[in-house]
Formats: sequence, C-alpha cells, structure tokens
Amino acid sequence: MSRRVVRQSKFRHVFGQVAKADQAYEDIRVSKVTWDSSFCAVNPKFLAIIVEAGGGGAFIVLPLAKTGRVDKNYPLVTGHTAPVLDIDWCPHNDNVIASASDDTTVMVWQIPDYTPMRNITEPIITLEGHSKRVGILSWHPTARNVLLSAGGDNVIIIWNVGTGEVLLSLEDMHPDIIHSVCWNSNGSLLVTTCKDKTLRIIDPRKGQVVANNFEEPVALQEMDTSNGVLLPFYDPDSSIIYLCGKGDSSIRYFEITDEPPFVHYLNTFSSKEPQRGMGFMPKRGLDVSKCEIARFYKLHERKCEPIIMTVPRKSDLFQDDLYPDTPGPEPALEADEWLSGQDAEPVLISLRDGYVPPKHRELRVTKRNILDARPPTGPRRSQSASDSPLSQQHTLETLLEEIKALREHVQAQEQRITALENMLCELVDGTD
Repeated sequence: MSRRVVRQSKFRHVFGQVAKADQAYEDIRVSKVTWDSSFCAVNPKFLAIIVEAGGGGAFIVLPLAKTGRVDKNYPLVTGHTAPVLDIDWCPHNDNVIASASDDTTVMVWQIPDYTPMRNITEPIITLEGHSKRVGILSWHPTARNVLLSAGGDNVIIIWNVGTGEVLLSLEDMHPDIIHSVCWNSNGSLLVTTCKDKTLRIIDPRKGQVVANNFEEPVALQEMDTSNGVLLPFYDPDSSIIYLCGKGDSSIRYFEITDEPPFVHYLNTFSSKEPQRGMGFMPKRGLDVSKCEIARFYKLHERKCEPIIMTVPRKSDLFQDDLYPDTPGPEPALEADEWLSGQDAEPVLISLRDGYVPPKHRELRVTKRNILDARPPTGPRRSQSASDSPLSQQHTLETLLEEIKALREHVQAQEQRITALENMLCELVDGTD
C-alpha cells in the first residue's frame, strides 16, 4: 500500500476565531457606497471605518480599546464633499491617515490620541491633482511621507505629503479603470490590476511598465466564490495569503512556497454573515503572547468584529519561528532620497517583548514657496526707491516676522484648545 505523504508546515493548523461579543464595535453605520475597497483600516492604535454621511463623505476613527456600543454623536472625520472611497494609515506614523474621495481629492489627517469633542474637519493637507474620483490609496512602505493615489482618470499620482508636491504622475499606462495598486517590499516597483484584465509591474521612477501579460501562472486556484470582489491580504512574515470575499462570509487562506505546487490551501474560516469590508492589522499590532499571527476586522451592516487567527502552541514562551523581525514604524528613506533612485528595505523590529506604539507624533507640512520659482510677468517698469533690493529685503523681512508671530500665536491657541479639551474629557470621565 502506498502511504500519502503529508506536507510539513507550522501553519497547517492555523485556526480563526471571532472575538468575544464585548470586543466588537457596535452601532456603526458602515458606508453603503458600491466601491471595491476594504472600507476599513486598522493599526496598533486606531480602527477607522468609512461610514454613511449626509451631504459629504466621512469616516470614524476609534481607539482600539473603545469597544462596545459607539455613541451616535461620536465625532467623525469630515471634510470631503462627496463619499469617501478609501482610507489608509501611514505605516510610519500611527496618528496619520489618508482618505480618498469621489470629490477628486485626497486628504491627510492628524488623529489625536485623546477623543476629540467635535468632528475633525480640517485636514493637514488636501492633495488636488486628479480630474475624476480617487478610489485607491497606498503609502510607500519605506520612504517617509510618500503616498500613492489612483483615480477614475486612470492616472497614478505619487505625492510628497510633507510638501504637498506631486513627485510623479503616471499617465497613459492604463487604458481603463485601475482596480488595485500595491508596492513591493522596498517600494521600488508597483503592481497594478486594471479593467483591461492586464497585470502590470511598473517602475514608477522610470515611468515604465517592466512586465505584464504573464503567459502562464505558476499556480491556478479555483475559487467557489460569487461575483463579489476578493480582498487579498498577504503576510510576508509567514508567507500566508488570506482571501476575503466582499459579500462573502468566509476567509480562505493559503501558504506560498518556493517549490511546486507553490500555493498550498490551508483552511477556510467561515461565519454566518457576509462581510461588507475588512481591515488587516499590521504584524506589530498582534498579541504575540497568544500566538496570534493575523487579526481581521470584519465589517457588518452596523458593527465591526475582530477575527483572530492563531497557531496553537502549548508553550507560553515567545515563538521565534512565528515572529521573525517585522517592519516597524521608522522610515528607511526620505522622500527625496527615494525619488533620486535610492532603495532601502523596511527598518525591522523584534516583537519579543511585544510592541508599544509611540506617542502622538505630529506630521508637519512645509509647502514649497512657489513665489521663489515664479518668473516675472508683464512688462518691466522703471524702478522707484521703494522697489530697490534693500527696500524689498526690508519688506520681506517684516512680512516674515509677522508670519512667524502669527504662527506662534496660532500654535499657542491650539495648545490652549487641546488643554481645555483634555480638561473637559477628564471632567466628563470623572462624572461617569
């Protein structure tokens, strides 16, 4: 008799489990917009969900620990004049999130560590460059303040959020709607899918498609799913890919290996209700003491519930083989270094002692002074005494001093408002 050989893998017995009821987030009006994004973004500090909003677009941001019923008057992040279609947390600053909208703009927001008393309505910066709605966002994995957006105009724009400048605009590469965009691990290449059923690998800095139309797949997996969109989440630390069908009620997961047949089915996690969207926690936000290797945030019509994927182990010790060093919150490059051609792998951290998110770090935007580069326009006129270089320099210095004084005044007022809000929060907490 021949004996079947079972493939050895530490992930063969990964199992999923819905978190306890008191760990869910209840009474959230999840957006009903028909768009293919995940509608949910999560990091070690916050959970963000695109929600229904009258007269514009909005999303809600909750501290991870704020589980249970969400008050109907809980502050939202508002500012877009049309529905929000995608949101993405900055990998290098847990307090910064970007949003894309049907109103053709991208907005970048600073989320405070305290719970605000009113809606957040002022973004740090608004990025305008697309001519149609913007439906895809993706932060660069290793370069600080570099953000990619893709719009219904079939254009990909790469921005320096720190200055508000367009670094690169990739036009005439996609003849139809772009369905998804993803960076490789060091951010040197992009991969895109398009309505024309073509997969493209793009070198953004050269503005070239370096590969597409692969003739034969290395593996083909038939999925018994409906026509709903598949949301893929890949964990490079474990080489596991999770496929979540939007409108489906299951998560299928596979292990990717270097040897044939390359793709190995592991299991399917199924629940009763279909998911309207899904968030995926970065590895540094997981509980390593419980051998948690992935955590999803499943959106229902009115709630969000965590789904925890675990490798069963008897030992309470740190499991080195499950948790190799993983990308941390520090960027490896500055935006201009990346643009000039430099590449760097992510800065890794150990999870042996767990991960504690850093405190609030402010994103500062320094817009380039376009006046410095603007050529003179109109006919030259005779120079009066008030036009002399010395006089102009004096006027400029006076203006700069006034701007500096105004900026300091605004910062002082912001600090005062923040202190008052904190005092109010403490008073409210004390009366509960």
